[in-house]
Amino acid sequence: MSLRIVAGQWRGRKLAAPAGDTTRPTADRTRETLFSMLVSRIGDFEGLAVADLFAGSGALGLEALSRGAASCLFVEQYPAAVRAIRTNLANLKAQGQSDVRASSVLTLGPAKAPLDLVFLDPPYGTGAGEVALDKLRRLGWIGPGTWISLETAADEVPALKNFAVEADRKVGKARITLARLPAA
Repeated sequence: MSLRIVAGQWRGRKLAAPAGDTTRPTADRTRETLFSMLVSRIGDFEGLAVADLFAGSGALGLEALSRGAASCLFVEQYPAAVRAIRTNLANLKAQGQSDVRASSVLTLGPAKAPLDLVFLDPPYGTGAGEVALDKLRRLGWIGPGTWISLETAADEVPALKNFAVEADRKVGKARITLARLPAA
């Protein structure tokens, strides 16, 4: 699959994707729909602190950086995917805005501050996204202002306890769920 940045300063730039089938890169069309959903809710990405968890190629975080996000934490445990992320960051000269962690999302410790936007694209059918969200909330990565994007298979309906679903849309083989902590 050929991956490209959809919009922003790196629009049209090709991205390296990890070889093999350990990861499933978010299709350009799905990414385009996701970012359209986000823009209509949060406006622009200027200055946002973002995380791309279960990052794969890093396409979601790189798309956010291309659109003006200040920083992105990439977390991915598969070595080939981590290499693809590092290659993409080097090609885009975005290492200074990025923190790449070659580990499981579940090994993250307490956050210094909540993030503005969290992308989760876990393996389909595992429930890993819900487990990760619960842990991230407890460790302070997710605060009252944090937007969450969870990608699952189109036929999966994520069980997001402790979160309010703001939008839910099927796009091809994927389902995009946007959520936040409920208003107090």
